Amino acid sequence: MPRLSTLSWMAAPRIQIQDLRPCVDGGRYPTKVSLGDTVSASATVFRDGHGKVGGVLRFRRSGTRRWQEVALQPRGNDRFEAAFVPDALGPWDLRFQAWADPYATWLDEVDRKRAGGQSDLGGELSEGEALFGEGTVEEWRDAAVELAARKRHGSAKSPVVGVDVEREFARFGAWYELFPRSWGGFQGVANVLPDLAALGFDVIYLPPVHPIGVAHRKGRNNAEAARKGDPGSPWAIGAAAGGHDALDPDLGTDADFDAMVAAASDAGIEIALDFAIQCSPDHPWLVEHPEWFERRPDGTLKYAENPPKRYQDIYNVNWDTSDREGLWNALLDIVLGWCGRGIRVFRVDNPHTKPFPFWEWLIAKVRSVYPDTVFLAEAFTRPAPMTTLAKVGFSQSYTYFTWKTTKAELVEFVEQARSWSTFYRPNLWPNTPDILHEYLQKGGRPAFEARLVLAATIAPSYGIYSGYEACENTAVREGSEEYLDSEKYEVKKRTLAGPLLPLIRRMNQIRRAHPALQRFENLVWLETESDDLIAYAKQWGDDTIVTVVNLDVGERREGLCIVPDALGLPPTFAAADLLTDEVYAWRSGRNFVGLEPGGSHVIWVGSGAVATRKRSKP
Repeated sequence: MPRLSTLSWMAAPRIQIQDLRPCVDGGRYPTKVSLGDTVSASATVFRDGHGKVGGVLRFRRSGTRRWQEVALQPRGNDRFEAAFVPDALGPWDLRFQAWADPYATWLDEVDRKRAGGQSDLGGELSEGEALFGEGTVEEWRDAAVELAARKRHGSAKSPVVGVDVEREFARFGAWYELFPRSWGGFQGVANVLPDLAALGFDVIYLPPVHPIGVAHRKGRNNAEAARKGDPGSPWAIGAAAGGHDALDPDLGTDADFDAMVAAASDAGIEIALDFAIQCSPDHPWLVEHPEWFERRPDGTLKYAENPPKRYQDIYNVNWDTSDREGLWNALLDIVLGWCGRGIRVFRVDNPHTKPFPFWEWLIAKVRSVYPDTVFLAEAFTRPAPMTTLAKVGFSQSYTYFTWKTTKAELVEFVEQARSWSTFYRPNLWPNTPDILHEYLQKGGRPAFEARLVLAATIAPSYGIYSGYEACENTAVREGSEEYLDSEKYEVKKRTLAGPLLPLIRRMNQIRRAHPALQRFENLVWLETESDDLIAYAKQWGDDTIVTVVNLDVGERREGLCIVPDALGLPPTFAAADLLTDEVYAWRSGRNFVGLEPGGSHVIWVGSGAVATRKRSKP
């Protein structure tokens, strides 16, 4: 390696700035926060010898020139911390600057000598006068901080690290997925939006709303041949009526779509669109841009496969096309076009099968124009690609929560996701159109209730696919996770009805009322002395929520909820169950819990949890 000259070494600052936090992959990617959040940053700052150091945290919106500053506060053992609150969406820069503080060093030395009984400090006072100018020690003490910050002796700066500021919905929200064709098209969806908003949902996610291809169309229950009248899968995008920038005429007109988006805004709810980068054989791009698709040596197009599954109705684009720039820009134009029509939320289909540099580029481009845009990654994949998608810009991600049903599995899953919490936000879904887990198939309503409470209280963002409220749980066959008569391949006659609607409404009310449930990283596991009972606490400010769930959907289970002293709760306190309105006398320590199959406690501990009706438990 090349050697630095002696002069280069001599010019290097003596201040060391190490272990910056937050910092993702050495600063390659930004940490994530939401607007209004306090960004707390810390670093280890020191220099050789016993001299004192000072410093600031500098921050600015990326692309601007003027830095703002806040003084570093010592936290012990050379660790310093500062905080600021970003006031705008988008990327921000932050860096630490530190310097030698001869003023604080001199004052500390004099104070220690005085404390040790030394009275002959003439030499030290002459040094003080040379350093501060004329005055008294008390005057010098008052001036020390300002002098150090102004002169910044031997200043050193850390590398710049990034912070990505998104709107609150990127962190916290309730999702509901529905197929518009089963609700009467865009007009039917517009009609049901007020009811969905009243249930507490924040966003309604629609599978692809574009024209559906006819060639190789799939039939009911994923049959390889469609019968007359079968509508096909919405993910087979593209037909004579257009591609990704067009609407399926069976769902309504452009005016109907715009009216639906306006109705959502009036109801205080958002519409999320599916962004699936795949094409039916009838997509206009296959004629207009054949170079964007992969062909086998015999000249045939290669349809999508995930063996043993085959998707003859879908072709993937060729990411190695010679016209990469044209393909990328066409996809960007599609997203920007829907943003221009009022869409700010996109659920992205299988993003882990597309190039990561593409996503980093596209998301940055979109958010430079529409900074409030949120992207949800449907990435059921390995940890490395899943977390990389979060790092390159995805606001949220689907997770493996859907398959984690035991206490051990849930704890392991949550702890892994929490280790990524500076950049990764999980969105928990108990079901999707593709996934009907065995736990729901065999557990009936108790399973649906347990999974709903878990999803809604573990993570700030969760979602359900329509039919969950009615406990739909019939699989196409034993051992399959596909629904019988899957809505992906046929039209149903949907209405908003089902026995779980009261619980859904109540859970969404609880989530909105309690800041503790609007965070993920604050979860603390509580001991229950039972593998069938899972318990955890969340705290934010003076708000404390304790959730206990019976994972056994066949038997009543009894156990404990042990509240540790570390939560800082009183020795005894009122524990209000927000699901039943019962109030218990609980204590820090051991509390008896008995829950019916799939049953839950969502306990509020706070000034408002007044014991209007107490029932003591042994």
